[in-house]
Amino acid sequence: MPQKTPSWLSRRQSGALLHVSSLPSETGIGNLGHGAKQFIDFLAESGFSYWQVCPVGPTGYGDSPYQSFSAFAGNPYFIDLQELVEHGLLKPEEIAPLQELPTDYVDYGKLYYSFWSILAKAHRRFDAETFKLPGGDSFTEFYEKQAYWLDPYTTFMALKGRFGHRSWTEWPLEFKDPDTLTKLQLEPVEQAERSRQAFYQFIFYSQWKALRAYANSKGIQLVGDIPIYVALDSADVWSRRANFRVNADGDLDSVAGVPPDYFSETGQLWGNPLYDWGHLQKNGYRWWIERIQSSLELFDVLRFDHFRGFADFWVVPSHAPDASEGAWEMGPGVSLFEAIEEAIPETKFIAEDLGYINENVFNLREETGYPGMKIMQFGYGHDDNNVNLPHFFAHNQVVYTGTHDNDTTQGWIEGLKGENREKVFDYFDLHEDPSASRIMKAALASVARLVITPVQDFLELESHARMNCPGTSIGNWQWRLSPASFEKLSTETASQLLSLHQRYHRIDDNLQRDYSAPPAESANTAGSHQ
Repeated sequence: MPQKTPSWLSRRQSGALLHVSSLPSETGIGNLGHGAKQFIDFLAESGFSYWQVCPVGPTGYGDSPYQSFSAFAGNPYFIDLQELVEHGLLKPEEIAPLQELPTDYVDYGKLYYSFWSILAKAHRRFDAETFKLPGGDSFTEFYEKQAYWLDPYTTFMALKGRFGHRSWTEWPLEFKDPDTLTKLQLEPVEQAERSRQAFYQFIFYSQWKALRAYANSKGIQLVGDIPIYVALDSADVWSRRANFRVNADGDLDSVAGVPPDYFSETGQLWGNPLYDWGHLQKNGYRWWIERIQSSLELFDVLRFDHFRGFADFWVVPSHAPDASEGAWEMGPGVSLFEAIEEAIPETKFIAEDLGYINENVFNLREETGYPGMKIMQFGYGHDDNNVNLPHFFAHNQVVYTGTHDNDTTQGWIEGLKGENREKVFDYFDLHEDPSASRIMKAALASVARLVITPVQDFLELESHARMNCPGTSIGNWQWRLSPASFEKLSTETASQLLSLHQRYHRIDDNLQRDYSAPPAESANTAGSHQ
């Protein structure tokens, strides 16, 4: 694959990072309804071109979007129940319990105990033969298109219910192998659950399709996040086991993680199963191609999380107490991306090339031509080269003030200490105004053609608004944009952001040129100089 620059990243533009769960709503968690459309309106009015979210799959214990029951399914929590009321599948009083939940954070425990029984009532009133959301497929059309992943997923979820929601690795032996299930008669309760799960996905996909169309009509493209690994307790591993380094019982000799880095002195022990890249290559990376094709039904741009793992990946013994003990192994390299691009040409990708990357990772990113990432918070103290400082940026990069794994920029500024604090304060001129807006302006002023900023940084929110703290399992993924904060965005912040986007030429910017041209208004009268 020759080195190239992706054509989609030819203009100076900007985006916002906000997960769906963080949107304002009246039902305990952000969803695909009115709050999402209001947020898109805000983005369009403020001069943004992109909205990036975290993975949108169904989550389990810990509520992390990076540990999902499926790489293809959507999270039913994100379904707009109000639309189901409008279409007669629910009654207003039935969603009332959710309206008593907090509006500034997600209480996943209370949400769990209220949400599913409400959504099940909608399914009981659902008629697959006649029901269709505006602009969407019929249920039959949807199921036929998605059966390749929907059949195993719905069966997997039904069996999880049968066995007390335990991991499939703890199920009776005859249920661990999906191929043997053709010889088994599922109980009526499992058949009913399969029907419910298919309905949930039908509604999710229908609503997402409508939301994406609305975003695109406003000039906003959606950026999705593709975690490199999938959860062990997922329909993907259960039904396509040959793709992974896992035996028939679900036992793992080694697991995924990263060695000690900026985020953790002992590394991050993710525990996900590793891929059998040899097997995947033999069948043309079919599963990966299907995964990308499915994601492109939801998103305009895809970010490969942990891109370095495609070059070489950290292998941790399954018995290890943390990720400091491990070894590097070679990944699939450029052959995976050649297969993807042959099957799906002109796809827009971002490579999350963070961490301590070597020349091998750098060369892979250059070969693919995918833009890499830079993080403003990593400017000092992250690596000896300080490559995350704006004066080192390149055009073909996506710059973030921080990501979902970082502290908010305001919280980061306030937590700086010692020599690192002095360096950051001097570089960004924070002594008189130690605010996140200074960092954001430096990112927008850089040569990088795309800047994506977490919404928390627009509002200069402190550490209480942090989304995730890597290496911890409690208190993450809960932050939400409160109604008051959202009103401030719309009434105060939008005009300020629009002004910044105009100042730094991130609105309607023509293709960047490396030569001097006369101003447009004088182009017709300007003569050549002798």
